[in-house]
Amino acid sequence: MEPPPTSDTMTERDSDITATVVRERTRLVNFIRRRIRDPNDAEDILQDVFQEFVRAYRLPAPIEQASAWLFRAARNRIIDRFRKKKEEPLADLFEEDDADGEYRLDLSLPAHDAGPEALYARAILLDALQEALDELPPEQREVFIAHELEGRSFKDMAAESGVTLNTLLARKRYAVLHLRARLQAIYDELDI
Repeated sequence: MEPPPTSDTMTERDSDITATVVRERTRLVNFIRRRIRDPNDAEDILQDVFQEFVRAYRLPAPIEQASAWLFRAARNRIIDRFRKKKEEPLADLFEEDDADGEYRLDLSLPAHDAGPEALYARAILLDALQEALDELPPEQREVFIAHELEGRSFKDMAAESGVTLNTLLARKRYAVLHLRARLQAIYDELDI
């Protein structure tokens, strides 16, 4: 068992904490403000991160890479703010009048009017979705976009294209499976 810290050790740790805060404050503030537009919210996050840093740094095993720790903590606090914002399902963004959409992505996006943090999360999700869509084979991408985003029914697509209904359903299913797998890390990170 490690002996309790002495006053010299505590003074040294306090000096290290102060030096780190002074050195990283400007960069950390800029990092947070690029993602959180409300200055009060940004300042709250900054103070929360510094308080958490002081508590963590005073533990028996202090933080070794303080800068990385601070930015990771700030990023986590920003993500926590996004999680608290109102979300709206992707299905609510587009009217869907056919019942044969059994393979759905079930992607929830933060609402447009939920503030700048939600817009940031929404942009991250939409960028990742676009990248994942670009990776799909053209036939799967076309079916997914037509059904999920344009709200077209499989029956109409089959009639227009001459491709069987089961083939269209299979293409959509494979597209959804790929998109779910590709976006899982973002879902987990943003808890969506």
